[in-house]
Amino acid sequence: MMIFLYLSLFMFMSGLIIFCLKSNHLLIMLLSLEFIVLSLYFLIFMYLSYMMYNYFFSMLFLSFSVCEGVLGLSVLVSMIRSVGNDYVLTFSSLW
Repeated sequence: MMIFLYLSLFMFMSGLIIFCLKSNHLLIMLLSLEFIVLSLYFLIFMYLSYMMYNYFFSMLFLSFSVCEGVLGLSVLVSMIRSVGNDYVLTFSSLW
């Protein structure tokens, strides 16, 4: 059980490191956010199965993470259509 906890924490920390270091492309940032959400889902699922709770909260978490992914992809598509690339650092209004 502890190896799954360490695995999910390693996944979470590696996702955060990638999110902080590779922050010039929006697509890489979205992929690292989805990796963080996947590690959090794994952690929640392991906790709920360990405590023998109902898995309703995990389904709610999955639906919110899907909505977050769809919003990120729509921002990416609108950015590529308006500017032509996905460089986040070219926008002075974001920073």
